[in-house]
Amino acid sequence: MRKVQGDYLILMTKAKKTNSHVSTDLLKIVINCGIGKLRSQSQFDEKVLPEIEKEIATITGQKPAERVAKKSISTFKIREGEVVGLQVTLRKHRMNDFLTKVSSIVLPRVKDFRGLELSNVDHDGNLNFGFREQTVFPEINPERSRVTFGMQVTVVPRKKDREAAIALYRSLGVPLKHSDK
Repeated sequence: MRKVQGDYLILMTKAKKTNSHVSTDLLKIVINCGIGKLRSQSQFDEKVLPEIEKEIATITGQKPAERVAKKSISTFKIREGEVVGLQVTLRKHRMNDFLTKVSSIVLPRVKDFRGLELSNVDHDGNLNFGFREQTVFPEINPERSRVTFGMQVTVVPRKKDREAAIALYRSLGVPLKHSDK
């Protein structure tokens, strides 16, 4: 995944940046995984949460942080302090490697993928998309995986401008559709 360094240098020369410590124009990538549905299923046990953590760590190269419920909600059978999700924040080289991997390897593996909608980019330029299963990542072996889960990815740019962010994503190779139809 060191091809990213070449892309990084090309982007720096296009943007006329001289500071090599400033990563592209992306601030961070946040990966979220909710485990609420898995908790309500009867097969949920204490071995599933470490399995999900292990697979997210394999995908991102970083250990996920646990997110706990702030208050109890009896309708959803959630108690205060229970783990309801996992989150990973990627920055710098891991962020660039992850975005390159998602753009060039993972998204083309998604069934019936025709590009990300422009509506996935909000008014601040954040790109949001998700995966229904973690098995689209090449690091995950579907035969060995005990549990399937989805994840949501948010790419946050430095500038809070939608049009500039769309141009940035296209220059980074993110497969965006050309019109909002």
